[in-house]
Amino acid sequence: MSETTRDISVIICAYTEKRWDDLVAAVESVRQQTLKFDEIIIVIDHNPILLKKVQDHIPGVCVVENTESRGLSGSRNSGIAVAKGEIIVFLDDDAVATSDWLMFLKEAFSDPQILAAGGPVIPLWLDSEPAWLPQEFYWVVGCTYRGTPQTAQIIRNPIGANMSFKREVFDIVGGFRSEIGRVGTRPLGCEETELCIRARQHWPEKGILYQPEAIVYHRVPASRASWRYFFSRCYAEGLSKAAIARYVGSKDSLSSERSYICQILPGGILRGVMDTLLRYDLTGLLRAGAIAIGLMMTTMGYLAGIIGQRVASCKEPGTIANSTIRSFTASKYRS
Repeated sequence: MSETTRDISVIICAYTEKRWDDLVAAVESVRQQTLKFDEIIIVIDHNPILLKKVQDHIPGVCVVENTESRGLSGSRNSGIAVAKGEIIVFLDDDAVATSDWLMFLKEAFSDPQILAAGGPVIPLWLDSEPAWLPQEFYWVVGCTYRGTPQTAQIIRNPIGANMSFKREVFDIVGGFRSEIGRVGTRPLGCEETELCIRARQHWPEKGILYQPEAIVYHRVPASRASWRYFFSRCYAEGLSKAAIARYVGSKDSLSSERSYICQILPGGILRGVMDTLLRYDLTGLLRAGAIAIGLMMTTMGYLAGIIGQRVASCKEPGTIANSTIRSFTASKYRS
């Protein structure tokens, strides 16, 4: 028999009809959980056609519109506003959860010192897995990357496709910042990073838990397994990191990145070179090169973001500017 609880709300945000089958699969994976829950909330991001389609064809869910500005942050906040649960869980519309996902996430909150929890996001390649893409950069496609803990332990922030929070986090420190994060296919992000840092700054004695058994699978289309997307996503990550540094300080915003750059990436480059030398795998050099180029592109984005903020602050003293990020939205990337 399934265990039942009435204090969990699951929020799935959607913005395009192109992911209709993915959205249906995401909802079904939640319905198949061994741990029952209070509600599924589907938030539609300024798309009346998709809103009507969900209302007509996905029964038994709460369907709401994004009442804030367009984008993932506003959609998540709109879902939080109507959620009834004391634990609020987020699943991407192109992800599917394993049957015990909610059970393991809820288990994390048995410790009153835990503010949020998340688990692995495993890539589900819709085309062949790109041999050139190093696992150290799986975050580019929204998935768990090499360097993520293998056991349950405290982390800075979970991946957005698989995360959960106590309601009090939103009640006290607020929701996701609309100035940060993805809008449609624009490859910016880090809104969950900024929120988690803000929460930890408010409750320094509490933590965010990585729960390795709370697994979801994330669909990765061929368009995201391309060099073009890789370059744009790395650059956008740098811009996003610069944006969150403005709100929470560079020390906290880059705390995980320091060990990642100093320890994980050099190991990845060495691994790629050794794969070529010892195993005659020529794609090892491609993976090593991708790590070096990815780091360079991310650094360029971060520096561009910092410079853009300083230029804007000189033009408009006393204001927080987003000129560099706004200019980036003009680029079009298909996901």
